[in-house]
Amino acid sequence: MELNNIEKLIKAVSDSSITNFVYEEENIKLVLEKNTQTQIVSAVGATPIVATEAQISKQSIEKEGKIISSILVGVFYSAPGPEEEAFVKIGDTVKKGQIIGIIEAMKLMNEIECDCDGVVEEILVKDGDMVEYGQPLFRIKEV
Repeated sequence: MELNNIEKLIKAVSDSSITNFVYEEENIKLVLEKNTQTQIVSAVGATPIVATEAQISKQSIEKEGKIISSILVGVFYSAPGPEEEAFVKIGDTVKKGQIIGIIEAMKLMNEIECDCDGVVEEILVKDGDMVEYGQPLFRIKEV
């Protein structure tokens, strides 16, 4: 299965109401699971607050800046290797085309490139987090 078809399949599952999807072909097995709620823990009382992804995305979008979103479902990595420095930190200046993260999907490392010049205002995911298609990853203040 080609990457383009996988991306279309991911988008179709993401846009649908199903939460679990498995596709098998020869020696390839693709498992898609949709997390419909994200749990955020309050720093004050450590009381769980449940918010939908749509609410989180809206809150991030309301802030000023360009949102860089995930191109597929996978595991987000902020650095090229476990002992290496992160691609970017908050406050770093970035250029269009610069690698700012990696998403591992089906044992393939997919580079996330910044699509504008700017400054990293916010990193919305942590290293090792499972990310969804279209999930906001970074907020960049364009310059």
